Amino acid sequence: MGAFQGFGRQALPFFKALKFHQSREWFEENRALHESEVLGPFTALIDDLTAEFQKRKVPLKGEGRKSIFRIHRDVRFSKDKSPYKTHAWAVMTRSGGKGEQGLLYLHIDPEGCFVAAGFHMLEPPQLSAMREAIRRKPERFEKMEMELLKAKLAFSTSEGFQMKRLPRGYEAFKDSPLSGALRLKSFIVEEAVTDKLVASPKLTGKVVEFTERAMPLLEYGWAALG
Repeated sequence: MGAFQGFGRQALPFFKALKFHQSREWFEENRALHESEVLGPFTALIDDLTAEFQKRKVPLKGEGRKSIFRIHRDVRFSKDKSPYKTHAWAVMTRSGGKGEQGLLYLHIDPEGCFVAAGFHMLEPPQLSAMREAIRRKPERFEKMEMELLKAKLAFSTSEGFQMKRLPRGYEAFKDSPLSGALRLKSFIVEEAVTDKLVASPKLTGKVVEFTERAMPLLEYGWAALG
């Protein structure tokens, strides 16, 4: 499909070793490995996805290496002073920048790789807008959710993604089928990716296919947030 031929065979082992060593000396000794096995392939993947999305009129794009988050951790306010992240991740958005809601998220990690799409940890005004969209036109939200279910996708309820109680002003929805959605703080769908696929050029097609299945959520959220 393009330049991406899979992440290097040493990509996931690199992160396993980095988790063990967590030293600047070790990282500098293995910087070239990080470049060849992780950063180079990740950049190619983002470029190939951008081209493929353009062909398919999917309104998402990346900016090559700029779409990949830095491996260095911000340890200023953390008790854990480990200098490096032990995974790689990138986002693709409508503008190509990182600070935007309604995104595609790619996560490469020896403890589990996955792809996700949606609206992550919305700011209070954005969350209010999403909830009001659900309240005003519940049938539109239910239609979108049904499209996701048909595509074998469902909202993630990972830790921190959903409130235990309904937000203030929505108590009347306690027994409603919309109760779960109104308690969400993040509207995310995700799917695991095998280590074998991560090392294969077929990963590009997998991500494209997932993104097309997740489009009902992205389109709904963009409309709700304006």
